[in-house]
Amino acid sequence: MKTLASSILALALLNGAPAALAQSYPNKPIRLVVGFTPGGGVDINARLLGPKLTEYLGQQVIVDNRPGAGTNIANEHVAKSAADGYTLLINTAALAINMSLYKKVPFDALRDFAPVSVFSQSPNILVVHASVPAKNVKDLLALARAKPGALNYSSAGSGTTQHLTGELFKLRTKTDIVHVPYKGSAPSMTALISGEASLSFANIPAIFNHVKSGRLRPLANAGLKRSELMPEVPTMKESGVNGVEVVVWYGVLAPANTPREVINALSGAIRKAAQSPDIKKRLVDQGAEPVGNTPEEFSKLMREEVTRWAEVVKVSGAKVD
Repeated sequence: MKTLASSILALALLNGAPAALAQSYPNKPIRLVVGFTPGGGVDINARLLGPKLTEYLGQQVIVDNRPGAGTNIANEHVAKSAADGYTLLINTAALAINMSLYKKVPFDALRDFAPVSVFSQSPNILVVHASVPAKNVKDLLALARAKPGALNYSSAGSGTTQHLTGELFKLRTKTDIVHVPYKGSAPSMTALISGEASLSFANIPAIFNHVKSGRLRPLANAGLKRSELMPEVPTMKESGVNGVEVVVWYGVLAPANTPREVINALSGAIRKAAQSPDIKKRLVDQGAEPVGNTPEEFSKLMREEVTRWAEVVKVSGAKVD
């Protein structure tokens, strides 16, 4: 009888553990894992968000860079961490893309993570070198169709959002533009500025000064609306190209089975951070915009991203470097 009573008590304590965790959360530092080296877009967003979460949650949020394998090292680390809200991932569509890009990954982007909130987003801009005789997308398509394979576009590497945005553009416009992968955003941009590459799909911070200097010419914004920093640049849809809406989002995820109360606490803090005046200004100055959506909205986005990029990877035949 004593054994039965002990078992019932142990089960009750076990079932109550998540609730107790949620009530005391957080009571120690939180790690925000980044699958890239310091200095890139994800890292910059993590370091913008971290101090705000520290302020709102009352515990230090530490940015933990774990680069490699196209963010898979960081993804696996978080997926296999304790579901207690103390190890979080901040990533982009790379998490969804890798499900199709790699033959095998040690995690499932939909099953092994609990989406918390998208912190910010930034559109990719179709930009050409100044020597390319195209003033708009219509001109560019005419050039590409007149000489298939003559134009090329640079990217930060095979399987990156830049690469797959280019493949999506080719797919929707039925054009032959050669992909030239580089090992990182910096060499990709260097190739474009020098004229080694004809065009690229890049975010506003990377191209802004080069556009002002006249070395690069923006043709279209792949976002859903025009950017406040480049209001003169039309969207892809306005330029006559449908189905190439690509917004680079920066979202926070926790391991699957993290208590809902913890997810809600984190999501609320991220939404508050995204809407704070100082963060909004810093994001807009970088060509991004704050989001701060709900876990449900982020979950829906993840499902859509996995499906969409699987199609692009399959059709393009994209492979990792």
